[in-house]
Amino acid sequence: MPADPTANAVPNRHADSVAVVTGSTRGIGAGVARRFAAEGASVVVTGRSVEPGERVVAEIEDAGGEATFLQADMRDPAEIQALIEHTVEEYGRVDTLVNNAGVQTETTASEATLDDWAFVVETDFRSFWLCAKHAVEHMPEGGTVLNMSSNHARLTMPGLFPYNAVKAGIDGMTRAMALELGPEGITVNTINPGWIEIERTSEELGEDYEYTEEIHPVGRLGTPADVAGLATFLASDDATFVTGESILVDGGRSQVMQDDVYLDYRRE
Repeated sequence: MPADPTANAVPNRHADSVAVVTGSTRGIGAGVARRFAAEGASVVVTGRSVEPGERVVAEIEDAGGEATFLQADMRDPAEIQALIEHTVEEYGRVDTLVNNAGVQTETTASEATLDDWAFVVETDFRSFWLCAKHAVEHMPEGGTVLNMSSNHARLTMPGLFPYNAVKAGIDGMTRAMALELGPEGITVNTINPGWIEIERTSEELGEDYEYTEEIHPVGRLGTPADVAGLATFLASDDATFVTGESILVDGGRSQVMQDDVYLDYRRE
């Protein structure tokens, strides 16, 4: 899979549509924004940091796409509402909302403080609900809400609370929204990425990078392109009968029960 998230874009698949991608100043969100633009959507890039957000917009425009940057803090309900209102003022509606903004703390359930809880829950969970709440008021039939979760929703590790709890909650939120919005012709799905090669990945893995690649059945980490391709598919007319689902994008990593046994098998 190419690292460039626009490499396999389907031309004009999202022509004349409007996509809002939260947390899209870098990483997965930036890749998703670039892919929607490459498929013809007008994209709203949003996040707290102005300079990287404007850089993503410039990349999209240099490639011939349409995008604008709107600064918004996903912990602030007023800024979330303003984000959607400004989008509608600019483009008239919201066809696709990608809830992608996320943070985490390296804390256990016993170590986490109320501030840690608020920081993660308000950014990674409450904002998803509030963005959808405001966006669907301006979303036509055929619209899509995509909630970005994680493989931590199903399998996790110590020291990532409440991030891992919230990611599981996102899957439940998606199911609830899908039931409520289905009669309005709006689909809602979760994307659950695994290890994705973004800015901080190599630094986090360090000497374990090659080992981590090897324990993936596909033999590599994912890229934002892997996630972006699924996102634009789920928002397309080809996926109008897919809703309420939580789809792993993890190169088969979650199917490995025991790493040492699997590695022995691979190395035979």
